[in-house]
Amino acid sequence: MQKPIQFRNHGQVISAMLHLPGHSSKRVPGVLLCHGFTGQKIETHRLFVTMSRELERRGIASLRFDFRGSGESEGGFDEMTVGGEISDAQVAFRRLLLHRRIAPKRVGVLGLSLGGCVAACLAGRESRIASLCLWSAVADPAELLLSKMSPDEKRILRRKGYLDRAGMPVGRAFFEGLPSIHPLADVARSECPAFVVHGTQDQAVPLDHARRYLEALKPRPAPVQKLFINGADHVFSTVKWTKRVVAKTADWFARTLK
Repeated sequence: MQKPIQFRNHGQVISAMLHLPGHSSKRVPGVLLCHGFTGQKIETHRLFVTMSRELERRGIASLRFDFRGSGESEGGFDEMTVGGEISDAQVAFRRLLLHRRIAPKRVGVLGLSLGGCVAACLAGRESRIASLCLWSAVADPAELLLSKMSPDEKRILRRKGYLDRAGMPVGRAFFEGLPSIHPLADVARSECPAFVVHGTQDQAVPLDHARRYLEALKPRPAPVQKLFINGADHVFSTVKWTKRVVAKTADWFARTLK
């Protein structure tokens, strides 16, 4: 069963879809899904819909939502910052914890790409996260998105106040905030089990970012696992890759949120 819900952060409406297994009153585990840069709660080739439905089939609830400025949520994309997305994710996580069908000690977080960076930061700030999964996650947003800007892009940003990214206006505040975002330091403070998934041919976020997460996650008693998909791109865009990632991720949450 899935149903649309809404909640607010900083006075703006966030649009979300809640998936609940069955129709009983029994409490179940839950997973929060954080989409990627310029993405939305459905994600490319319905990747998040597929993931939520597989979790539902296994008796696990999920909440996939649009960050403010993305999808159907209020706000403009030109106002979006990673810090703002972390704040949205905290509000969404707490909303999921409070649902009457959710077992509050059995809630995990999944993040894709920049949403993986958000999920890693959230894991270091929310001790109640019981399990973490990172798909193609950005480990150093300043390095990836700021340091490689060309002189022309810097001039355009100064003149216009935004850069065009696939038709989306990325504002100056987004870039100015990147040096203060440290997902590796945040995730190193977390204590929950962690699963790192990455394609070996990811051209958007190099495989080295996954290796950095694994290094940051080393000193912990909780299990840490990795899955490197040979030949896969940033969003696992074949049926074979999608099926494998979704199945392995569902296995992970079924095991760590039991």
